[in-house]
Formats: sequence, structure tokens, C-alpha cells
Amino acid sequence: MPFIDVTLSAGRTPEQIRDLQHQLTEAAHRALGAPIANIRVVVREVPATHWAAGDVTIAEREAGQPR
Repeated sequence: MPFIDVTLSAGRTPEQIRDLQHQLTEAAHRALGAPIANIRVVVREVPATHWAAGDVTIAEREAGQPR
């Protein structure tokens, strides 16, 4: 049973998240031949203030306020 775990910064629409789940399910089905009913996709959204790279959060980067 393929389990696909995706973490994104928050801000996508429910439609975008649903499309991502669909596309990932289809890709796993094509690549692995796994039955669609056995494929699991979890999407986790993290607030932009809780995700940092290089000691700069996504929120800071988007606001043009790097440390």
C-alpha cells in the first residue's frame, strides 16, 4: 500500500489540494501498478510562520524581511 506524505506551506485552496491528491494517486498507480483503492495521500499544511530555511521563515521571506 503506497503512502504518500506531502508537507506544504499553508495557502492553497481546497481545490488545489484535492487536485494534488488526485494527481499523486494517479502517478503512483501508473508508476507502481498499485490499485487506486490502496494508495494513501496525506497533505499537511504548515503555517508560513512555522517553516524556516536558512533561519528565515516563509512569512518573513514573503514580506521581504529576511533576518
